[in-house]
Amino acid sequence: MPQGSKGALDGLKVIDLSRVLGGPYCSQMLADHGAEVIKVEPPQGDETRGWGPPFDKEGISAYFAGINRNKRTMALDLSKPEGRGVLLRLLEDADVLIDNFKTGTMEKWGIGYADTLAGKFPRLIHARVSGFGADGPLGGLPGYDAIVQASSGLVSVNGSPESGPVRIGVPVVDLSTGMNACIGILMALYERHRSGRGQFVDATLYDSAIALHQPHAPNYFMAGLKPELVGNSHASLAPYANFPTRNGNIVVGAGNDGQFRKLCQMLGKAELADDPRFKTNKDRVARRSELEAELGALLKDRDADDFSRELMTGGVPSGAVLGVPDVMEHPHTRHRRMVWEKDGYRNVGNPVKLSRTPPAARSKPKKFGLDTKAILAECGYSETDIDKLVASGTALTEMRKS
Repeated sequence: MPQGSKGALDGLKVIDLSRVLGGPYCSQMLADHGAEVIKVEPPQGDETRGWGPPFDKEGISAYFAGINRNKRTMALDLSKPEGRGVLLRLLEDADVLIDNFKTGTMEKWGIGYADTLAGKFPRLIHARVSGFGADGPLGGLPGYDAIVQASSGLVSVNGSPESGPVRIGVPVVDLSTGMNACIGILMALYERHRSGRGQFVDATLYDSAIALHQPHAPNYFMAGLKPELVGNSHASLAPYANFPTRNGNIVVGAGNDGQFRKLCQMLGKAELADDPRFKTNKDRVARRSELEAELGALLKDRDADDFSRELMTGGVPSGAVLGVPDVMEHPHTRHRRMVWEKDGYRNVGNPVKLSRTPPAARSKPKKFGLDTKAILAECGYSETDIDKLVASGTALTEMRKS
């Protein structure tokens, strides 16, 4: 990190009321780039604090640690009027508020955006991550990644004829919604320079999941096509598949006729590119099974890692199928600074790289309520007032037992 760089979002203040994954992932993206993020947890804490093992020596779960670095942390009971009063004090100089409460909760508490916050804090940007939004046939219903993967059609396009529909193995809906919320916040901040006004950012798991349907939605709209389960293959491109080798699997994707011809040459069977069955991508897709059988026979005795590198060097997209430990220890992962370490904390880095103001790990994830008293003092509360807030259970430094 260049000396003196504080991050592109230095000076931005974010109050993060969100828990679990989508909202915290969004606020971590902002914090990695220099925003001051104050994570306000409920009395029982963010649920992911208990999602383990593993836990570190301070009792912080790996799940929580993965999405809550670079944040200060405090705890408030927002069900109490006094807790909401503290929140309003926090918002006096804040730029962004993030929440993922069930829709209607903030309004029930009298601190909804339209009815309260927009008037009190006209420059505030309020971002909400929810399952389905506040209205419509599914409005207000709870949303979880796997459930929305199912209800949005993502599960229906993942898997093979043998396996049937399969949930995607990473929480892609939660993560993409967090990214979309982050994008929406940055757009609203940019627009605020012009108008001087904040606005509400509505990011839902359902919308984010539907937006991921490429190329299935365009295929449906253009030709009424219903996606079929093709496993490790591709419905519109061939070859684009996962093949066994003598020591692992390899994914090969020839995106055009030239790449297919190179692939055939490098496999020692150049004449395959002139086979009438496989001349064009349209031909190859129509005879995908035949093509994959031909390529599978030519790949089965290869070394996955060596041959994937050979193909890539020769201009054919390819990659050996690596496990998570191999990826995290890979020299290119290190070169791209995609593993961050800070005071014993180790996790994946931020993928958004800026040349002058790069992201960085400034602080590791913190124990529950660690900054509660300090943040209250910065808001102007006296030591006596802080002690009263803690004694009443309005502000917390230790997690309340459920």
